[in-house]
Parts: sequence; structure tokens; C-alpha cells
Amino acid sequence: MMFKKILFLVFTILLVSCSSKKPVVRTVNKNPTNTNRTTKTKPITKENTKPKTEIKTVQSEETNSSEELVATSKVSTTTDDVRLYIDSFKDVAKYNMKNHGIPASITLAQGVLESGAGKGRLSTIANNHFGIKCHTGWTGESVSHDDDAAQECFRKYQDPSESYRDHSLFLTSRSRYDGLFKLDKGDYKSWAKGLKAAGYATDPKYPDKLIGIIERYQLYEYDNEVLDRNYKANVAVVAENTENYHIIQKGDTLYSLSKKYNLTVEDLKKMNNMNDNSLSIDQKIKIK
Repeated sequence: MMFKKILFLVFTILLVSCSSKKPVVRTVNKNPTNTNRTTKTKPITKENTKPKTEIKTVQSEETNSSEELVATSKVSTTTDDVRLYIDSFKDVAKYNMKNHGIPASITLAQGVLESGAGKGRLSTIANNHFGIKCHTGWTGESVSHDDDAAQECFRKYQDPSESYRDHSLFLTSRSRYDGLFKLDKGDYKSWAKGLKAAGYATDPKYPDKLIGIIERYQLYEYDNEVLDRNYKANVAVVAENTENYHIIQKGDTLYSLSKKYNLTVEDLKKMNNMNDNSLSIDQKIKIK
């Protein structure tokens, strides 16, 4: 009888031992595999997608250089902005050249400069792209804007094309600009200098700014279309005596130029008849 009890006890212990081992094995093999899959997938996705966006942003900024245009107020713009502006108003400028005799290149360059490529305050609130003031006899709408004096009266137009037409009428109706219309309509350099000589602008660098814009964006091509000719800017003439000049590039300042050419800032200003330290891209500066 005792022997039977001992056998029964041993058999019971063996059954309990076997049943307790099975769940332990299953639990250990399952969970680590799922955990590893989750932690590997997420970090790879984040690392691969983020740098692509950053690289595209840097490249787009580098391909579109910025510059500052001095309109009735200083405006920061880009070469793409200027090209878009020119494309928007080239036909208006050519139409006015045919009807009023002002080179399309001159009109467009003045529009770019005076309006800040359409981003200046007067062009945005009054469609006034040439900074034309009210003057005596103006009966249209107007806006006030600080210029030579505080809150001066400037003409307001319903559409920019009206501003372009009024610009042409402004030049053709005033006797002080009569000399311009004796010039060759394809001679944009003489027209740029003639505008300054007739008192259109007080800035001594005004002709150089217009010529720089015309040649940089090849605006003389629109004169060619109206005049039915094939004029090309003479690179040799533009580049002559370059050892005596520096062409302003993005990032140039009078201070950096003074260090580069062993001059003082005051020397540079005197040599170039400058009243302030402002520079514009493509401007030609005397260094000797």
C-alpha cells in the first residue's frame, strides 16, 4: 500500500512539472521579434525624408539672386521678380514707343527702377509705376506719399498701363525734354544721360542705373523689334578700361571696396561724386 502511494506522488509531480514549462517557452520567443521591427522602421523614415526638403530650399535661394532697387522707397527684389515685371509690361512699352517715340528699353528700365519691379508702395496702392506727382492741372485720383517732402500728392491710376501712357505723355508734353526726341530712338545710352541732363532725376548715378538694367536684361531687344533691326550691346565698349573700375556685385560695400583697393571710403565717394554709401548691383565704380 505504501508503494502505491509513493508511485502516485511521483506521477503527480511529473505532470505538474511538464505543464508549467510550455507557456514559459512561448512567452520568451514572441515579444522580442515584434519590438525589434517597430524600433527599426520609424527612425529610418525620419532620417531619409528631412534632409531632402532642406536641400531643395537652399538650392532655390541660390539660383535667384536678390538685389535692392531704389524706387520712391527702397525695395528688395530678385532677378526673377524683375524678369516677371519686364514680361508683364514689355508689350505696353513697345506700344508706347511706336506711338510716342520713347525707347521701350528706357521706359521698361525706368519702370523697373522707379516702381521697384512693381513692389514699391506707389505702384501697389496707386498703380503709379513712375512716381509721377500730381502737378498743376491734375484732376484724377491721388494718394499722399513721403518723397522730397512729407505727404506729397501723387497720381493714382486704375491700371498700370495708364501709368505707362501718362509717363509717355509727361515726357512728350514738356519742353525741357524736347532734346530727347532728336536722339536716335535706339540709342538708349544717350536717352538715359539726356533724362538726367533734362532734370528728370537728381541722382547722379541715374543714367548708369538705367543702362545697367537695360544691358543686364537685354531690354534693347524690344527696341530692335519696334525698329526692325538687330542691335547687340558692344561688350568690348562696355568692358573698356575695366582696370579703372569695379562693377558692383552682390555683397559689395564701400568699406569692402576700400580694403580691396587700398583706398578710404571717403576717397571712393569723392571719386564717384557720391553723397551716401548706397550701391546698386552692376553699378560701375571708379577705383583709380
